[in-house]
Amino acid sequence: MGLAIFLALVATPMVEIAVFVKVGGWLGLWPTLALVIGTAIAGGAVLHHQGLSTLESARRTVERGEVPLREIIDGVGLLLAGALLLTPGFVTDIAGAILLVPPLRHALALWIGKRLARRAEVHAYGFRTTRDGVIDGEFTVVDDDQPPPGPRPRIPGGDPDDERGP
Repeated sequence: MGLAIFLALVATPMVEIAVFVKVGGWLGLWPTLALVIGTAIAGGAVLHHQGLSTLESARRTVERGEVPLREIIDGVGLLLAGALLLTPGFVTDIAGAILLVPPLRHALALWIGKRLARRAEVHAYGFRTTRDGVIDGEFTVVDDDQPPPGPRPRIPGGDPDDERGP
């Protein structure tokens, strides 16, 4: 995780500067700046269209009574694509453009999901599941006529019927 943060904060700007210098040497200053602004505008237009489409798809999914998980994943991918496209630079524009292609975005989401699933551990207090699918746990039978086990909280001012007194 530390390496990923390092790459995002230090290496990415360094790579972007190097690419800017190289492209600027080939095309010149104004065409390079126009290209960066043009990719941001074009990416924003595609992002707007796909975002509205994803929002409409999520609305239809919710109306059917289903959880819009695919749409949520698409939304996160589009949010990241937008951030990358609005960041000045050719490398981040390429990464953002990759996230705008739905099959590539879904493949990336699947890859990330598999990596997270391998690392995930689920912990729950009070029960565990054995290999044969049996849930082992503890329970207490509560009778509606009897107070729950354990000490009762003392109420300031006291209850005249409480044998513990005020």
